[in-house]
Amino acid sequence: MTFIKRIESMGRRMKELQRFRDILRVFMHYDFDDLAHKLHIPSIIGSPIKTLVDGKDPEIAKLSQPEKLRRMCEELGPTFTKLGQILSTRPNLLPREYVDELSKLHSHSAPLPFAKIQSILTEELGTDPETIFKEIIEEPLGAASIAQVHKAKLPDGKEVVIKVQRPGIADIMEQDLEILEYLASLMEHYLESWRVHHPRRIVEEFAGRLSKELDFSLEASHIQRFQWQFHEDPTLFVPKVYGRFSSQRVLVMDYVAGKKITDWNQHASPGEKTAVAETIAQSIMAQVFLHGFFHADPHPGNIHVMPDLKICFLDFGMMGFLDFRTREAFADLLWSVTQRNETGVSHALLRMSSYESEPDMRQMESDIAEFIHQNFYRPMSEIHFGSMLSQLLAITGKYGLRLGPDIFILLKTLSHTESLLTQLCPERDLAHYAAPFIKKIRLNRINPKNVAGSLYDFGVEFSELIKDLPAEVRRIIGHVKKGEAKVAFKHDGLEPLTSSWDRVSNRLSYSVVLASLIIGSSLLVHADIPPKWYDIPVIGLIGFVVAAFMGFWLLVSILRHGRM
Repeated sequence: MTFIKRIESMGRRMKELQRFRDILRVFMHYDFDDLAHKLHIPSIIGSPIKTLVDGKDPEIAKLSQPEKLRRMCEELGPTFTKLGQILSTRPNLLPREYVDELSKLHSHSAPLPFAKIQSILTEELGTDPETIFKEIIEEPLGAASIAQVHKAKLPDGKEVVIKVQRPGIADIMEQDLEILEYLASLMEHYLESWRVHHPRRIVEEFAGRLSKELDFSLEASHIQRFQWQFHEDPTLFVPKVYGRFSSQRVLVMDYVAGKKITDWNQHASPGEKTAVAETIAQSIMAQVFLHGFFHADPHPGNIHVMPDLKICFLDFGMMGFLDFRTREAFADLLWSVTQRNETGVSHALLRMSSYESEPDMRQMESDIAEFIHQNFYRPMSEIHFGSMLSQLLAITGKYGLRLGPDIFILLKTLSHTESLLTQLCPERDLAHYAAPFIKKIRLNRINPKNVAGSLYDFGVEFSELIKDLPAEVRRIIGHVKKGEAKVAFKHDGLEPLTSSWDRVSNRLSYSVVLASLIIGSSLLVHADIPPKWYDIPVIGLIGFVVAAFMGFWLLVSILRHGRM
């Protein structure tokens, strides 16, 4: 089945979904008509776009395009809100003003009646919640688009919180993801400028992250790993997870008695603010550079300060992962940026990226040098390190470098952290806190023990390669003897030529058939074979009519492509 036919079949199926029309209605309500026309949506739904809305809202017309996009995501519900949050971490996909606006998205929802929460608890726990919990407070502590949180007590009086997934949210998101995948296919087919970004791949990545957020058992494992990483750190409090009461849709953990850092900040002394800023910065840097496992959404609502000034991170649904090589490359990137070394920055970016062909290094270094000149010769108080890094990594798109999604999540994490640290301790910047960790990673690289370990690993791999080499050579020679060896040649850029030859050969074949039809009809008329119409043989006349139609169609086809 061709791509167009597959799109059409999906379109017919989508027309039957009321949700699809609802999404389009909101889409049009926020003045994205031009994009809808580019995606050929009117022909897909079988009606003009104007039938979806009852006119333009003058208030919406006053908004900027980024504001319209943010409000549209909020109105479309949790799937699109989460998508907007993901896109806010990808400066390589959207202009800066869109990224800044989408970063304001938050997943707040009206609370559900407690009876619905209780029924989910009964279903997940396999028994009446009252047999497990001494008390459950019906008034929720918070209500988001995916889950709702209630305070409770265990039989021993221990205070806990119960995070309960909203009923039916998984089905809603699954349907929305199917529609998003379809829209991404349209973008790849009709929007040439977006093909390089692979929209369907972005939706697949988003779907994977969303499925992880919907699995509370995975969040429980994240908390347990985080607890293991920092079990000796006296400055952090990590809540305990009660696994026997938790499942994919229910998470039970310790109640955190602290205050949101924004509320705590209003009454804290300067000394306390400096100490807490140091704790948060040290924790984030350790998560990123030492463990490669970091909290991916450390906004102020997810950070609480305990009475003894310990810090507690909340909401471990989305975490970032960095392997050791990426951590080393990122440390080199930061070091090179602070040293104004465009060559070092370029090489670090190459190590962090994947690419089909190596970019023009001289031009890339020139662009990075210009970027450094524009941004890093000002007072440090004027430099926002997180946003500067986002702009720097956005340059990679110009040279066909593809960064992993966790790199962009890392940038969002650093940006949130920098913003929070600026409020607590404005005299210190992010680079100040990162410097000791970067120095440690770079020194560890030349540590004799680590060098010896790397040489040993290289020796083991090389010896294994030497051992396997004779067998591989024999296998290749065996394929050659049997005539099974194949050499594949690939030549890029032949597609337009192939398409032109196909069009030429089709027209030649069409012309031969047309000429044959004219000659055959002429012979029939000349033979004067009945039946006749006004003394003209009918069969020959029909042949001339068909030939005239075919000739006209061939002429239209040639003119439509602009070539005679």
